[in-house]
Amino acid sequence: MNKFIRSAIFALMLFPAPGSAQDLFAGLAAYGAGDYATALREWTPLAEQGDADAQSNLGLMYAEGDGVPQDYAEAVRWYQLAAEQGHADAQFNLGVMYANGYGVPQDDAEAVKWFRLAAEQGVAEAQTSLGFMYINGKGVPQDDAEAVKWYRLAAEQGYARAQSNLGVMYANGKGVPQDDAEAVKWFRLVAEQGDADAQNNLGVMYSSGKGVPQDDAEAVKWFRLAAEQGVAEAQSNLGVMYANGEGVPQDDAEAVKWYRLAAEQGNALAQYNLGAMYSSGEGVPQDDAEAVKWYRLAAEQGVADAQFNLGVMYDNGYGVPQDYAEAHMWFNISAANGATDAATNRDQVAAKLLPADISEAQRRAKVCMASGYQDCD
Repeated sequence: MNKFIRSAIFALMLFPAPGSAQDLFAGLAAYGAGDYATALREWTPLAEQGDADAQSNLGLMYAEGDGVPQDYAEAVRWYQLAAEQGHADAQFNLGVMYANGYGVPQDDAEAVKWFRLAAEQGVAEAQTSLGFMYINGKGVPQDDAEAVKWYRLAAEQGYARAQSNLGVMYANGKGVPQDDAEAVKWFRLVAEQGDADAQNNLGVMYSSGKGVPQDDAEAVKWFRLAAEQGVAEAQSNLGVMYANGEGVPQDDAEAVKWYRLAAEQGNALAQYNLGAMYSSGEGVPQDDAEAVKWYRLAAEQGVADAQFNLGVMYDNGYGVPQDYAEAHMWFNISAANGATDAATNRDQVAAKLLPADISEAQRRAKVCMASGYQDCD
């Protein structure tokens, strides 16, 4: 029921360099006070004279639209001038622009080039972004070990996102030997700083007893912290804990509350579980039509048990008009995805259909699966 979350944050940075001219710091003070006009007035002459710090800072102003119309192309121009002088923060920000296609054609290889230059100067955000590019094979050959190398460099500087990503690598044994205790170490560092994804991941470790003694109450603690920050998977996981009475008193209504929050964000397992609550009338008034709604949403994301239950609903006419062909289609899809008893149910439904109807249901199942569950009508 649980997945680890891995992501990299591409963000823009502004830092002054020691030894900058007085006007540079005057501009920085004005910028910090929200006086963008003064910052622009102070930095523009310096940037035009070749001051890399001023060029980098002007790039940020144009990228963010601070005191000037937002203009990514102009931001790229200033970042490029500073980056070519070896300005690490400008190199990172230029990488961001290429990674996202802001002001330049999107170009992963060019993004990697600039991330690497900044990363080699110790910029933690660039190191983390470079790790992200390696783990996803963007602009470089996919290489888990190389990703770990860069995540570790940033993590050892205390950069939270890198610490979280490094925990994921240890949890999944990607680029390093699988090591739950090491994963927990990194997740905890970030979770205690309030990072919601790491809090959810730490909850997963306590729930499953991986790297720590199994402890449902501790799992609930971390799931709740992440769920209250809006992490859909944590909300779904917290719903499971309430539904099963694990680490908290069993409470179907509370389970439904958390399932719904996650389901409305598109979490497939929460949609399936919410459908089950409506189907059985646990924590909500029994409502087959509402159950079908949530089962379908989960089924269209590939959840085999939801596909199976949707077949049951059509087979029996629960919440929908009885339709054996539709039931056959969903049982067939569910069977292909490994759901127990789905093939048996499909064959039982087939006995109620004409050969032509079975052929059509089989055709529709193939179309549905081939479309990634987007064409299932």
